[in-house]
Amino acid sequence: MRYNFLLLVLFVGFSPLRAQETPVSDTVCVQKDLPQLIREARHKSPKEKKEGAGSLILVPIVGSNPATGFMFGVGGQYAFKMKGSDQFSMLNGSLQATTKSQFLILLKNNVYSKNERFFYTGDWRFQIFSQPTYGLGTNSPEGGVLDYQISLAGQETSIDSLAQPMEFNFLRIHQTVAYKLKKSMYLGLGYNYDGYSKINDQKLSLVPGDTLLTSHYLYNTKYRFDTEKYYSSSILASFIIDKRDNMIRPYTGYFLSLGFRGAYRITGNKNNSEMILMEWRSYHGVSKRNPSHLIAFWALGSFTPEGGFPYMALPATAYDQRGRSARGYTQGRFRGKDYVYTEAEYRFPISSCSGILGGVLFVNATTTNNLAQDLGLLESIKPGYGLGLRVMIDKASRSNLTLDYGFGEKSSGFYLSFAETF
Repeated sequence: MRYNFLLLVLFVGFSPLRAQETPVSDTVCVQKDLPQLIREARHKSPKEKKEGAGSLILVPIVGSNPATGFMFGVGGQYAFKMKGSDQFSMLNGSLQATTKSQFLILLKNNVYSKNERFFYTGDWRFQIFSQPTYGLGTNSPEGGVLDYQISLAGQETSIDSLAQPMEFNFLRIHQTVAYKLKKSMYLGLGYNYDGYSKINDQKLSLVPGDTLLTSHYLYNTKYRFDTEKYYSSSILASFIIDKRDNMIRPYTGYFLSLGFRGAYRITGNKNNSEMILMEWRSYHGVSKRNPSHLIAFWALGSFTPEGGFPYMALPATAYDQRGRSARGYTQGRFRGKDYVYTEAEYRFPISSCSGILGGVLFVNATTTNNLAQDLGLLESIKPGYGLGLRVMIDKASRSNLTLDYGFGEKSSGFYLSFAETF
């Protein structure tokens, strides 16, 4: 019953939302940030920034999530405004090592040029990584390859025992340049590269008499992809409308992105294939007194023909630009040729008026398909939910530190990052 209610909110809740009427108080809230609070505690005068001044944040990273285990490193974010731009731009990145012998370099850019004539967005990653896969479809590993083989052997099965651990190196180069058609509307052209090398499919065994085949191996051999290294090299065309008042921490507006990714032999691919990409974000205030009190919605969709992309390059959880989708589940937990993700988040102030501390409550839902098992999109939906804390680090750019704990089906994780999840 609880999950049915969450899914109803998510899949129906993207209709227009009327803001709740809240009486306007005589007291006007003034946003503060953590550095200002520290200065006040030390009886020092506030340090005011010039309008549009840049904001650099560097913090140590200590935390955990299902994909990486315990992690440590350093992360940073630089928020700034270009001349003639009303919007803040953002550069962020991190350098991390984990207890699962992983090494991650992540660099992201979302930048408006002078007078907002161009909009640049990019996702650059190099990872010495490991993560389990469970097969395709949101119902995996139910009915999956290992489920069938292990059941034949008469062994007891569980979700954990059916995990298919993999080690690999991952290189991503996604970069798009979008040209301004008119205010808040852009047409973009970009390049997407996702390369996987040194793949170690750890449960795979091709030894006669002791054969154990994995979902990754069977899918890639069926569609004639290599099983030890491969890549996807694509040209991306996109259409973007960005009506958010601030990309780092929006209070109002919406964001729409429609993309077409063409992965053809002429760009170095094994097959000719395409992928349709869609993203929607919207923000709806519930208080006239405090704009940080709101409800936000997020939806992602990726759709591609069967067999067009190699296994690990298929749409999957937490492979969005910020790696934030499906909190409560490990990165890559659900994968399929078609992928739909939705989330609703309630954001509210904790600090009375100053806005230094805030909180969030969120619910999400993920669905993917698996044609080999006759599993259609929306036939299996996996919900997640959780809560989080927000600490305002720079009020000028609305940059904050985010700490979340998410729960999924037999899964959970802690997430530490900059800026809002979406």
